[in-house]
Amino acid sequence: MTALTDKQWAVLEPLLPRQNFAKGGRPRANDRKTLNGVLWILRTGAQWSELPRRYGAYATAWRRLKAWEEDGTWNKIWKRLLSVLSKEDKLLLSVGMVDGTFASAKKGGFGWSDEERQRNQDNAGNRWTGNTAHRNTILCLNFGIQTHLSHP
Repeated sequence: MTALTDKQWAVLEPLLPRQNFAKGGRPRANDRKTLNGVLWILRTGAQWSELPRRYGAYATAWRRLKAWEEDGTWNKIWKRLLSVLSKEDKLLLSVGMVDGTFASAKKGGFGWSDEERQRNQDNAGNRWTGNTAHRNTILCLNFGIQTHLSHP
């Protein structure tokens, strides 16, 4: 797996949040190394605990992924990359595709206890039938750009 090039890093680095040293604490792990670790996980589909040490601690990469998701960093990165691709005429909006995967869970899905099921029924205001199969759906949109990450 290849790491981010200097050109790619120059585009992404300004979009990442800076550490707030006013709060104190030690300097956080290197953003570039951590981002390369996150990308390695996304490319390979490996478990977090299998992250090679050259990318730092897997817990750090996972926490950074979640923090960047919660603070909108990934959205900023996505918008910036779309802008760059558009300016380079590499974004083909005339081509589109939707894909999905479905995994049904047997015997009611989530594996809730009767108490949890009742609590969730009460919270949702829905009637629990006891035989509903939960479906987990993932949709991927592709607007004429290569969205999967592959080994060169």
